[in-house]
This record gives sequence, structure tokens and C-alpha cells, in this order.
Amino acid sequence: MTRYFTEDHEWIEVEGSNATVGITDHAQEQLGDIVFVEVPAAGTAVAKGKEAAVVESVKAASDVYSPITGEVTEGNAALEEDPALVNTAAETDGWFFKATIADTSELEGLMDAEAYAAFCADLD
Repeated sequence: MTRYFTEDHEWIEVEGSNATVGITDHAQEQLGDIVFVEVPAAGTAVAKGKEAAVVESVKAASDVYSPITGEVTEGNAALEEDPALVNTAAETDGWFFKATIADTSELEGLMDAEAYAAFCADLD
């Protein structure tokens, strides 16, 4: 599996034409305590760079953008019961949705872990 990152602080883990998407640890730290998450339902079409989910914290509400175009195969139902899972496991069990990738060329231009770490360092 290969993991990529966006400038909007989403991560995408790719295996073949399937992807898992969530927000980065950096993003959840900026948001603070997560109190609500709305994830897309299976069958929902998502488009690269467009809103795919919503996350709300005690500080703010924020859109989560899809890093790829495709169709959602599963939303993480565990986040409805326990939205704080995003705070404790943002880059593992706190994933937002899984989707099929319509066009793998959309992965070009996303950052690897090293580039994302440098990107975040420049923000501070």
C-alpha cells in the first residue's frame, strides 16, 4: 500500500484501484477535540478536490476533500459512535471513507510522507 497526502491535510492510502481516505494527525491537532463527523455513504460519487465529508470540533467545522475521483464503497460508521477516534487514531482507525479510484493519474502531484512533513514544517 502507498500513502499520499494533500495540501488540505487529507491522507489517502492506495492499494490497486481502492483507496482509504482520512485526515492527517496534523489536521486533527489543529482542529482540537472532534465532536462530530459526517462521512459519505456507500455509493456516493466523490470528485477530486470537492467536499466529501465534514468534521466538527469544539473550535470549528471543516470540510474534508476527496483526494481522488471515485465511488465510495464504505463510510467509517465507527466515527458516528465515537468521533473522537479521529483525535486518537487519525491516520489508522479514524479513516473517513473507502472508495474506488476512477483515474489513478489523479494521484500524481500528491505528496509522500517526507514531502508532507516538509510542507507542514513550512506552515509553522
